[in-house]
Amino acid sequence: MTRLAHDRYCDEVAHQVGLLRSVVTSGADLAATVPTCPDWTLEQLVRHMGQALRWVELLVRTRSEVEIPEDQVPGAEGPAAYGDAAALEAWLAESGEMAVDTLRKAGPDAPVWGWAGEPDAGFWARRMTHEITVHRADAALAAGLPYEVAPDVAADAIDEWLQIVEFVQRTMPHDSARELRGPGRSIHLHATDTGPELQAEWLVELTEEVLVWRRGHEKATVVLRGPLTSVLLAFYRRLPLDSAEVEVLGERELLEFWLERATFG
Repeated sequence: MTRLAHDRYCDEVAHQVGLLRSVVTSGADLAATVPTCPDWTLEQLVRHMGQALRWVELLVRTRSEVEIPEDQVPGAEGPAAYGDAAALEAWLAESGEMAVDTLRKAGPDAPVWGWAGEPDAGFWARRMTHEITVHRADAALAAGLPYEVAPDVAADAIDEWLQIVEFVQRTMPHDSARELRGPGRSIHLHATDTGPELQAEWLVELTEEVLVWRRGHEKATVVLRGPLTSVLLAFYRRLPLDSAEVEVLGERELLEFWLERATFG
């Protein structure tokens, strides 16, 4: 399974934590509802991200062979008072520093409990990179701030998403995406603003047993095209398909059906 370099993930987690901290201290209303995660306020989203970083840090540092309950993670509760941007930002900064330091020291091959068939620290470095990359988009949308992500990270986020959906379909035959399977169904993702060296195009074939996907330019039942960041956000259901930033060609209903049942995060 192809990944970016471990240090690249660690660098990106640190970078994304810094950007999320900037949202916290931007003057944004921490009590505002996050449009793309309507069960959360902006502060609750930030607390979720800090808790996830501390949880992964504990998993990797202790080389845990089992999942650790979240209530056993020291400091995961965050600042006692809600609405204190300075305290929230400081706690998030510490959470990020702890996680990045532990992941760097562990290296990608350190054995640790994980899911999706990848029981090592490298899985968690990658997972945290894309967890915070997407949730920072949620935060930016809630705060009305611009959002961009590095092309290599955006492309890898789509790769990881597809790999996880593939894993779920292989190991959980009764998953919610089972209705999608069938011959002759395919989705093509096409980033319009990247060079050929990145190969930011994907074909997703929805077969009878499990999806098959690969990078490349091929015909499909439906095509989602636009700038890479926009394609990423649309594929994660953070950007509506009728947005001017993306274009859908072909059987739109298949793409909508897929996104309703296969999206996580």
